[in-house]
Amino acid sequence: MKNKYRNIFLAFGIIAVLIMIFTFDMDYQELWLNLKRAGVYLPLVLLLWLFVYLINTVSWYIIIRSGGKTGFSFVRLYKFTVTGFALNYVTPVGLMGGEPYRIMELKPYIGIERATSSVILYVMMHIFSHFCFWLSSVLLYVCLYPVGWMMGIILGAITVFCLLIVILFMKGYRQGMAVAFVRIGGRIPFLKKKVFHFANAHKEKLENIDKQIALLHQQKKQTFYSALLLEYTARVVSCLEIWLILNVLTTHVSFADCCLIAAFSSLLANLLFFLPMQLGGREGGFALAVGGLSLSGAYGVYAALITRIREMVWIVIGLVLMKVGNFKQSKERYSA
Repeated sequence: MKNKYRNIFLAFGIIAVLIMIFTFDMDYQELWLNLKRAGVYLPLVLLLWLFVYLINTVSWYIIIRSGGKTGFSFVRLYKFTVTGFALNYVTPVGLMGGEPYRIMELKPYIGIERATSSVILYVMMHIFSHFCFWLSSVLLYVCLYPVGWMMGIILGAITVFCLLIVILFMKGYRQGMAVAFVRIGGRIPFLKKKVFHFANAHKEKLENIDKQIALLHQQKKQTFYSALLLEYTARVVSCLEIWLILNVLTTHVSFADCCLIAAFSSLLANLLFFLPMQLGGREGGFALAVGGLSLSGAYGVYAALITRIREMVWIVIGLVLMKVGNFKQSKERYSA
């Protein structure tokens, strides 16, 4: 059964990658020229995400360890992290692919309740760090650039929106989120009956999951803030990608500018969460963010292209890791 779901995830990922390849808004000769222009910076960008995913894995690992023994290695969790993000990249609404996969993989080691609570906690921490990053980027922009009335309205709206979400998340950390998610699902017209049946059948498990989520914030604050700091650090480190890419074109872009470009482009891209791989949103976000810093919009298009290629490479790596896991489990079962 586990391999069956793995194969479904794998097939969906391969289909999404093929769609992405055949819908590139650029001919392959131009794509090759841009790759040659990137030169040594492209391998550096790919290597950088090896460390970004490492930070993500450490954050998730300390959340899981806070609940007791794990029964699996850090290397295995790193694999789940990379593959989970690969599935999130290619799945519409993002979290509908990677998170069920992570829960499925962790279930044999730590049980369904703890696996579910650790994945929900990590996802909440990952999303929470985004809002913290966007808030700090607003402050950074105000410190570095003059703010006109139009930009003031935009920054004010971003600040209010992020603060509201932060408040919502803090409430979720105090009370848990599993039951709340089920209630939200119960308001979707065609899912009401199924969600109601699921909530009744798994009421005790959902309440236990919420207790485990609330426990981290209430009694294990060091773990909570360590995980949040690690996720925020991963956001900042990932900005080096834009700095490396833009240094191919110009030396007049500071790391602070790259943080602003990453923040505002990711904000726009995440508003289009319903698109698989945020098709179009990422490119438009880069162009607008770069243009907002009085740089050529072509820089943004180029940065978005290299970023998209990096995503493609890591998606393939994630899918290969999943396939290797399938092969090993099948071999072990055959040997037994």
